Amino acid sequence: MLYLTGIIITFFLVVILASKKDKSEADKILAFWLFFTGFHLFLYYLHYKNDFASFPYLLGFELPMPLLQGPFLFLYTSALTNQNQHKKYNLLHFLPFIMACLILIPFFELSFEEKLKVFQNEGKGYENLILILYSAILISGITYALLSLRKLSKHRKNISEAFSSTEKINLRWLQYLILGSSIIWLVVILFNDEYIFSFVVFYLIFIGYFGIKQVGIFTNQALSENKIPNISSIENIETENSSEKIKYEKSSLTNSELQLLHQKLTQIMTNEKLYKNPDLTLADLSQKLNIHSNVLSQVINSAEEKNFYDYINSQRVQEFKKLIILPENQKFTLLSVAFECGFNSKTAFNRNFKKATGLSPSEYLK
Repeated sequence: MLYLTGIIITFFLVVILASKKDKSEADKILAFWLFFTGFHLFLYYLHYKNDFASFPYLLGFELPMPLLQGPFLFLYTSALTNQNQHKKYNLLHFLPFIMACLILIPFFELSFEEKLKVFQNEGKGYENLILILYSAILISGITYALLSLRKLSKHRKNISEAFSSTEKINLRWLQYLILGSSIIWLVVILFNDEYIFSFVVFYLIFIGYFGIKQVGIFTNQALSENKIPNISSIENIETENSSEKIKYEKSSLTNSELQLLHQKLTQIMTNEKLYKNPDLTLADLSQKLNIHSNVLSQVINSAEEKNFYDYINSQRVQEFKKLIILPENQKFTLLSVAFECGFNSKTAFNRNFKKATGLSPSEYLK
């Protein structure tokens, strides 16, 4: 019953994604990923029920199916973080699966009775092929999980260089997917098929529950956590609404120019308190200073020894420390004062305050 439930849920999610209007590239990849996962689960269900006689031509097709999981995870991660610049090479990721299918053609050509006999004898006569295939599946799964984590890490680094608030673009959904996929590969190494596919079912239930709960993954409504800016373009953003030609490029910025720009940055932050804007971005601030965003990033990294995210939030922390001791602010809660300083959530406030001071806000006040 558990496996049948997983199959139904998976294909239900595929239908939802397929009927979604204005599907993104990530939506399409996720739909194909779920389809093949559901099909693989269906093939295992036939094994579990000893019912392959109803579909004799499908026996054996489940063997190379795990080779699809890693590539789909990697491509979905790339699409969701806007790091899929080489789309024309995407199909190359499925070469191991295609090669495995080609190698298994002699087995596929056997009669149903002959294939069934091989399975009943635990792969007798195909021991070396099974060992090679199992090794390839593990290598593929672990490698693509690590590559996906690397993509996610790069995404986080990029948004920290360009955004002062990352709560809405942290891709926690993707983090859970990668973690769940990694756990499945650990289960593959340690346990048998029954445990593996049981965990897969719970993984699919999680995708359904969390994905539908987070509006935007399976619907057309905007989703804050999945509204991902085009990170690849952030590094090349040029100042808008500016009549002055950009004077500096990152590669040619001298030390004196850097110090001058840092003074200008400090002055405008002190006078205009731009950090109070919870949605302040590197592009917004670079426009104010009339310089290229790359130059501003270099100034902050060099002079402040921080990325943009840490720099702006340290400014907010300093402002909070000034405001919280004023008598007229004693009637307000810590969080309301934090919001006044530019923080947009309690979690972001507490995390950044402790990072800057080593203490929680309440501990600091004591």
